[in-house]
Amino acid sequence: MEEDLLANLTRQVKEEVVENYFRERRLIELQIEHLFRKAEQARSISLGAGERLVRLSHLMIAPEMREKLREILGPPPDNFWDLRLSNEFKNRLRLIRAFALTRRAKFRKLIVRSYSNLSEWAKKYRSVYEDLCQELAAVNANIEAFQNNFDLLAIMNLLRNLDIRSMERQNILGGNYTASELAELDQGLFIHKVPLEKLVVPQPFDIPEIGQVEEQLGTLAEHIFRGYEREARLLMR
Repeated sequence: MEEDLLANLTRQVKEEVVENYFRERRLIELQIEHLFRKAEQARSISLGAGERLVRLSHLMIAPEMREKLREILGPPPDNFWDLRLSNEFKNRLRLIRAFALTRRAKFRKLIVRSYSNLSEWAKKYRSVYEDLCQELAAVNANIEAFQNNFDLLAIMNLLRNLDIRSMERQNILGGNYTASELAELDQGLFIHKVPLEKLVVPQPFDIPEIGQVEEQLGTLAEHIFRGYEREARLLMR
């Protein structure tokens, strides 16, 4: 009788340990899922900023003028932002309105406002990116604490010795693992930290403030209008 009682108590303790493990594990998984949703939102904002860079590049009209813009912006070669300078503009953005007495002045204002719009989106993306990095650090810290709080070898031994079907009936698995998956957990119990690269978000791109480059942009707009006035006028319709 005493032996049966001791066996039942031992089993309850084991099941409680395993239940705690899966409950804490599920919390970590939910945090990781949320992290990847935030990464998806950050990518969307980076694409929005990229589209505005494409639009500004489109206003350059000619490759040599686009190279002058590249010199002003200074993106690292062949990265996400640098490649946007060569993309085709799909004209999916809201029209920028620019008013001036002459077509030349209007074109200049169009370029300056396009740059300002890009600058706003670049700052917005940097803020989102930094927030994502903070959450990534928090999630990885929680993963490390989780691994330190549970002895994985002991958990694996408990899982092998417990009645899997009985555990499922008690909803220890929370519907996230089948019996066959649980039997193979000795190969997949360890939760790895999430590397930044796995979030697939580009590094932020800090372009100069408009006050630092407005004169350069104005000079560039003058060069473009003089050399490609017909194309410039078409862009302002």
